[in-house]
Amino acid sequence: MTSEKRIDGLQFEKMLKNGLARLRQLEREINRLNVFPVSDGDTGTNMRLTLESGIRYAGSDNHLGAYMERFSKGMLLGARGNSGVILSQFFKGFSLVLRDCQSIGTVEYSQGLVKGYQVAYKAVVNPTEGTILTVTREGIETIRDSVTPELSLEDFLSRYLSTMNNLLDKTPELLPVLKEAGVVDSGALGFITITEGILSYLRGEIISDTAPEESTASTGAGFDLFDENSSFQDGYCMEYILQLLKAPCYRQDFVLEEYIEALKECGNSLVVVQDEKRIKVHIHTLSPAKVILLSQRYGEFLTFKLENMQVQHNEHEKLLSSQKPRKIHKLLATVAVANGEGMKRIFSDLGCDVVIDGGSTMNTSSQEFLDAFAGLDADAIVVLPNHPNVILAAQQAIKLYDKKIVTVLPSKSIAEGYFAMAMDVSNSTDIDFRISEMTGGMENTVTLCETTAFRDYTEGSVSCRKGDEILLLDHHLVCVSNQWLTPIMQGLQEVEDMEDKETCVVFRGEGVPEEHEEILLRALGEAYPTLDVEFVNGGQSVYHWILGLV
Repeated sequence: MTSEKRIDGLQFEKMLKNGLARLRQLEREINRLNVFPVSDGDTGTNMRLTLESGIRYAGSDNHLGAYMERFSKGMLLGARGNSGVILSQFFKGFSLVLRDCQSIGTVEYSQGLVKGYQVAYKAVVNPTEGTILTVTREGIETIRDSVTPELSLEDFLSRYLSTMNNLLDKTPELLPVLKEAGVVDSGALGFITITEGILSYLRGEIISDTAPEESTASTGAGFDLFDENSSFQDGYCMEYILQLLKAPCYRQDFVLEEYIEALKECGNSLVVVQDEKRIKVHIHTLSPAKVILLSQRYGEFLTFKLENMQVQHNEHEKLLSSQKPRKIHKLLATVAVANGEGMKRIFSDLGCDVVIDGGSTMNTSSQEFLDAFAGLDADAIVVLPNHPNVILAAQQAIKLYDKKIVTVLPSKSIAEGYFAMAMDVSNSTDIDFRISEMTGGMENTVTLCETTAFRDYTEGSVSCRKGDEILLLDHHLVCVSNQWLTPIMQGLQEVEDMEDKETCVVFRGEGVPEEHEEILLRALGEAYPTLDVEFVNGGQSVYHWILGLV
């Protein structure tokens, strides 16, 4: 263990990077703790993005005060969500105390923590106890009197962390919504996680950093959950940085307190901070136009984000519904992996107990399978990976899970998984028989996938260039063309015993025009008049068309 008593800017940069690495490790766990009906983003992801922004903006500097000034500035500019803004304000207060310090010891660090929570509290218009605010405040105030120059930073942070962890366990008692959900505050856990990484660095433990997962918050994945029949009660989440301007067309009498009072009339969940001539705002509102008009009296937006929280609410409700444990005991439960909202609905309609979002673009982890197993009440479980890259993760999950009998049917495509489910004899009490029937359905399926090549590629005697339309037959490149229909029809000619095939299920992918179904149906009817063809809007990414033949 180190007995480090003073650190400079270069050392603190490394400590923060270790804190970031630790945060990335627990990001998903922190995200799952969000229990509020309307989520304005994922807490772990927001805190990670905010911390990344600060580190990236700061660069490196041996002078700790100069480094912290740039670091806090970068955090403010990149702050995401309530949790990110609060985190940025904590470090702003921290930097205010240390701005003239070349290096710091335990006493200065302690003073920075005190100023940090004080500034963070001021940024939140209506502070809520039982959150990150409480934990950071009481965490340092509890041990503040015991801080001396002789105390090493490692020992000090160890005490600070221990105190905050004790307080974290008490947050459900302070905030009823946490107690009802049986969780602790996500923002507080995020801050503790960062502190764990900082302390680990002082102990000589460098945490291996990993690339963050792609955020799905704004991919449009939940747009199908908000349509013309939806209600709109939760409003919008607005985040922006307002640059105050000196031009004559803008008012020059900006007063932060008056601006906040005006914003209170527009919405809630309000966090407002001023950094010289820039104002960072987070607000939930039903009337974003009012906020925009109010703000443009004084300047223009440097950054601006507007998200429909009703979409987020609907996604949150769907997620909670999908994660509820099954109460009815089953002889055999099924877990399938599918990509695309349409495809996930298809497998749910076929009787899958859990459908994990994954596949070609989001390879599923063993932990996701373990989470699915834990929510099932069944004597046996069958897993349909539905993609070659997911099979190993499913098999690994079995090795880590010993509570029930789990069988992986190594389905390599959505089509194989579809026909496996179609062959399940759900009213049978013979588990082995049911698994055998599902296996037969999978093994008898021929899969064709049509898409656009994203790079030049050669397999055997067939070559394609980036942008070509290609056809994969059981994951092997067999046909190439400059338009989408030709490779499908040519690929069907490569199918062994094609004339004996009776059924074809066609999954239409994301963004494929519906009228193309008529074109493909007509072509299939002319070439194979006895083939029973069914079209399904799968909504899958990567592949425009997936055809399953039996």
